[in-house]
Order: sequence, then C-alpha cells, then structure tokens
Amino acid sequence: MAEPIPGPSCDFIGRLASQYKIVIVASLFERRAAGLYHNTAVVFERDGSIAGTYRKMHIPDDPGFYEKFYFTPGDLGFTPVQTSVGRLGVLVCWDQWYPEAARLMALAGADILIYPTAIGWDPADTEDEKERQRNAWITVQRGHAVANGLPVLAINRVGFESSSDSAAKGILFWGSSFAAGPQGEMLAEASRDEVQLLLVELDLSRSETVRRIWPFLRDRRIDAYGDLLKRYRD
Repeated sequence: MAEPIPGPSCDFIGRLASQYKIVIVASLFERRAAGLYHNTAVVFERDGSIAGTYRKMHIPDDPGFYEKFYFTPGDLGFTPVQTSVGRLGVLVCWDQWYPEAARLMALAGADILIYPTAIGWDPADTEDEKERQRNAWITVQRGHAVANGLPVLAINRVGFESSSDSAAKGILFWGSSFAAGPQGEMLAEASRDEVQLLLVELDLSRSETVRRIWPFLRDRRIDAYGDLLKRYRD
C-alpha cells in the first residue's frame, strides 16, 4: 500500500538505521497526495533521520511492468543525497537503462551510483532470452560505472510474483545483485534465486585515479550535444 513520507515504513527503517548506526537506502510506494503516487527511494542517515529522497524519473509501460497507471514521474531531478558515507546517486529500477541519468548524477558530484531494483523474466521466455536480458542488465550498469568512473551498487529482488500481465501469469525476479568498481570490475555478485547479504568494501578514492586515466568528463563535447534535448533526430 502507498504511504506518505515520512510514514510507517520510514519510521521502521529509520529505527533500524539508528539501531545499527548505518546508512540505508530503501524504496517504497509513496502517497504524495490523493491520486498522486511515486516510486520513491528514501535515504536514511545513521541516526535514523531522512537524509534525502529520489523519485523515479523513467516510468515503464510494458508487459508485467505497467507502472504508468499508478506512478507519476519524479520531479526531484538527479541530485545526489549527502550522507555520512558520501554523496549517493540513487536511481530506481528502470532508470538504470538510461546513461543520461547516471551521467547527470555524476556531474552533480555523486560518489557512487545505487539502483534499487525489481526486474525479472516472464517464465515463458526461453533460457537464451533470459540470459540475454540478465546479461544486458548487468552490462549496462557496469557501463555506467566505466563511463562515469564511479562504483555501482545494483540491488534486485528474487522469487516469483504472480501477475495477470504476463504470458506465464507472473514474473520470476532474477536476483543477481552486484557491486562494480569504477572501471566496471565486478566486486561481488549475489545469487539469482536466494536472498543474500553482500558485504563489500568500496574505496571511493579510486574514482579520482580512474578519472585521471580515463578523463571522460574532461573530454566531453558539451557544445555538440544539443540534440540530446530532442525526442528523436528527424
């Protein structure tokens, strides 16, 4: 059910953050007002307070993911959340396929890109198709790490959820949560079908070294990218 922010889920997660003295990123179904809902990620500080929020910008409308019916596109822009562990560039699920979102977070000073996600297969897909989709999902996010010289955390759920929107009446989430370094190197990867806890040590200072080797931000031709503001170049 949709909840306001703050609300019951925020209160619960905030207590966990305070109890364990950790920063937590959690996503929820935000009720902003009557008839106005967002897919929102909330960042909690070590003391349990809300450090910031991000509302999902890209809303899919595909079999199994007909989200335009209930989610309004975000309006908070691509702004990293300042925390005691760094500036977190939090994006949500479908946002992960868009290089523009990752780049704008990087340009705004993000130290890390974080993608809470719920993505999976239609169980009716062939095994080859399933692997193509999962590999594409991993590859595009590792590409964001490389292109921006930033570590990436991609968090996905596991298990099966019934749905009337797909051929097999449900979605099989493929898990495979992972951490990648600023050159796209895989640091850790979780199971495809079991809930797991990954502990990964990130050296955020490596981004400085990597960006000196590959100075993509320096060499960007921002004077030539005006057409990116168009839907399509006709």
